[in-house]
Amino acid sequence: MSESVVLVEQNGAVLTITLNRPDVLNAFSDALIEGLRDALVQASHNPAVRCVVITGAGRGFCAGQDVRAMVDHQLSPADIAHLLRVGYNVIISTIREMEKPVVAAINGVAAGIGLSLALACDMRLCAANAVLTTGFARIGLIPDGGQTALLPLLVGYARAAELVFFSERIDAASAMQMGLVNKVVPPEALASETHALAERLAALPTRAIGLSKQAFNQALLPHLASQLDLEAELQARAMQTDDHREGIAAFLEKRAASFSGS
Repeated sequence: MSESVVLVEQNGAVLTITLNRPDVLNAFSDALIEGLRDALVQASHNPAVRCVVITGAGRGFCAGQDVRAMVDHQLSPADIAHLLRVGYNVIISTIREMEKPVVAAINGVAAGIGLSLALACDMRLCAANAVLTTGFARIGLIPDGGQTALLPLLVGYARAAELVFFSERIDAASAMQMGLVNKVVPPEALASETHALAERLAALPTRAIGLSKQAFNQALLPHLASQLDLEAELQARAMQTDDHREGIAAFLEKRAASFSGS
């Protein structure tokens, strides 16, 4: 039997969820989406879990949607909108609604929906060699997974627009300076630093932490559900553009894209 694409390990009150497709930098497949969604739902209902950690196996945190799989499966705009609504949007909503802290340990590249996953967490620790990018514009798409709400919340609209429109890669130090991550640590110290933070969080009054998180959500993200749904609708429209088709072709052919604005 092949190894699971999602590894779940509980150590005391801390539950660690590891995305486990290291050969593709933990890019999302259908199985990975389903596995992560189910692990998060179970963690949210497990009273023995007082803090959740999300990380990736190997050299990457999560490289986003597996573009090659998307092309191979010939996913239509309607398919992608459905995938967002029943998969990714449930993942993001579950993290935000979970009345316990969720920590992202960014051990490598976090791109596209992988970056959205990290941004949805309450705190982010980042290895010094990690790279973050919104990535969507490179293939003619819009940010999804709540990124259009989470990114400007963390860095402000002007910087969020810059990160989304140009989709440039930023290093860990820059991410820290922008306020995207809480702390940058040496790669070899990420696991231990994350575990120490998670244990500290798990020892806090979890019910009060959960209620505080609920208040933060109401103050800062009261329309997240409708925003996630809007992203799904707009993503389906973006997929029908010539620029998206060109972006995908350029990605597969490993060349620079030539966008026409149509």
